[in-house]
Amino acid sequence: MTLSEVLLGIGLVAGVVNLGGVWASILGYTSYYPLGEKNLQFHAFWGLSHTLNLSLLGLGILQFGTLGLPTWVFYLGIVLAIVGFVTVTISTFDLGVEQTQGLEGELRTDGLYQYSRNPQYVGYVLATVGYAFIAGSPFAIPLCGFYLAWWFSFPLAEEPWLREQYGDEYEQYLDRVPRFVGLRTLRLLVQSSASQ
Repeated sequence: MTLSEVLLGIGLVAGVVNLGGVWASILGYTSYYPLGEKNLQFHAFWGLSHTLNLSLLGLGILQFGTLGLPTWVFYLGIVLAIVGFVTVTISTFDLGVEQTQGLEGELRTDGLYQYSRNPQYVGYVLATVGYAFIAGSPFAIPLCGFYLAWWFSFPLAEEPWLREQYGDEYEQYLDRVPRFVGLRTLRLLVQSSASQ
């Protein structure tokens, strides 16, 4: 068994466990996610997330470029990763580090959150696809797939909790702002630009 196979196995286990916990929460079997407070569940979730990160990083190094993707795909990956990480960074500052970690706080509807209810996840989707293109690693692809599944699943687990926390204010926010991005995002951006 190679180190790449070990990293793939470790990453798959971490991804399956965390994604399983998120979907168990979505389906109402448990309250694994969102986290809400720092407890054993918080540390398990973030420990598994970091395990997947390290597995993905290791595979990107060990198998760099082995898919033989065209050079333009590599450069597209760099652009996607940069745009993604800039989006994540800005929206993390908009939301705050504590809330970004899944801890309770106040409802944020300004900054990038006025255009998307989940700008961090939009940024992470771009960065994940970008990383897959940059790494060009066959074993990184399924692990990136778990990340993409996370980014699209998290809001489904968070929205009932947010409704409970913020009530009518959150319902009005749901009506105004798309979950990720869409025509409403473009319309809001145009309106915002026109008013400045």
